[in-house]
Amino acid sequence: MGFWYFLILLLGLFLVVKGLFMHKPSLFVKKISFLLVGLLCMSLALFMFLPGSAEIIAELLNLE
Repeated sequence: MGFWYFLILLLGLFLVVKGLFMHKPSLFVKKISFLLVGLLCMSLALFMFLPGSAEIIAELLNLE
C-alpha cells in the first residue's frame, strides 16, 4: 500500500510544480486548481504514511 501512497505523493508534487510554473495569465483558474489538487494529494499521502491512519479511516467509514 505504501507504493500507491508514494505515487499519490509524487503526483501531488508534480501538480504543484506544474501549477507554480504556468505562465499564461488566462489560465489563472487552472493554475489554482492544479495547486489545490496537488496539495490535497500530497496531504492525503502524507497522512496515510502516518502510523494509525488506517484505524482512523476505518472509524470514519464505519469499517469494523
